Parts: sequence; structure tokens; C-alpha cells
Amino acid sequence: MKREGRVYTIIFTFIISFVFVFVLAVANELTKDTVARNQELFQIKAILSAMGISYESDEEAFQKYNSMVSTESINGSQLYTAEVNGQNVYATIFTGSGLWGTITGVLAVNEDVSRIVGIDFISQNETPGLGGRIEEDWFKRQFSGLKIIDSQIRVVTGQGSGDYDYENGQVDAITGATRTSESIERIVNDTISNLKDILGVNS
Repeated sequence: MKREGRVYTIIFTFIISFVFVFVLAVANELTKDTVARNQELFQIKAILSAMGISYESDEEAFQKYNSMVSTESINGSQLYTAEVNGQNVYATIFTGSGLWGTITGVLAVNEDVSRIVGIDFISQNETPGLGGRIEEDWFKRQFSGLKIIDSQIRVVTGQGSGDYDYENGQVDAITGATRTSESIERIVNDTISNLKDILGVNS
């Protein structure tokens, strides 16, 4: 009797496990297209935002991206190009090490790589309330129109509320997030250098 009970338990557990795995597999199959579309949309929105292209809805984001932005692969990097307000804007996706993991985002510059047009982030694992604040509008807004001096920008300790003097080539670091701020400076400057190489702009 005990043996039959153990066999029943094993069979029951196997059936429940099989059903659970089957349901998860079906759910994954049914939602994978939606997940992929959402990931694509998130990246498209980041590219548009960095390039200074506004949109009012998800559908408009797709429409503007498809009609305004062209892409090409140069030296292993994906270059995004658009004409915004009569000016050519160029962008690329960057990745770099933050304090806790990889920071991925988009940096856009003007034609001669003398100014940053904008920056946006796709993913990051920085500390919420500290380094994670790189996604806040006040921080990103500091880069929009920022002059690039000697092929670089600086992230410096300031008031922590934003430096909007776009001629000085620097932005306020995030208070209490020194390592993340240093990472952003390094990542942005590496991306500026990469864009100059891609576009054939002399330093």
C-alpha cells in the first residue's frame, strides 16, 4: 500500500510538473511576438528621443522612425541618420560598464560632432534613487545641445540639479552616484570618439 502511495505521488508530481511546464511554454510562445515588439519599440523611442524627434503615440513613433530614420552598419557599429529641423543628426547605440552592470543607450550628435543632440537610455542596473537617476529628464536634458570641447564632455560635481550652460561642455553629476557619473562620462566620450571615426570627422 505504501509503495502504491509513493508511485501515485511520483506520477501525480510528474503530471503537475509537465502541465506547469507546458502552460509556461505555451504562454511564452503566445507572448514572444509582443515582447519582441515592445523591446523594438523601446529602442525606437530611445533613438527618436536622442535625435530630438518627438512623437505622441507608439504608432507615431514607429511611423516617424520608418519614414525619417535611415540605418547603416559601419565598422561594426550601427549608425542612425535623420534630418531634424533641416540639420543632419547622427546617432548610435552605446554599451558600457556602470557600477552594477551594463548601461545601454543612444547618443546623437550633429553633423560635425561638435555638439550632442541628445541622449537616452535603453537599459541600466544602477542603484535606484542614486545612479538609476540617469534616466531622469533633468539629467538627460543637460546633454541636449551640449558643446563637445576637445572631443569630450565632462561630468562634474555640482549642485546636482543640472548644469544647463550648453557652452561649457559639462553636466552635473548625480549626487551620491560618483561611480555611475564617472561611467557616464567615460561611455559618452568613448561614443563621441566612435562617432567621429564612423563619420570621418577629424578631432
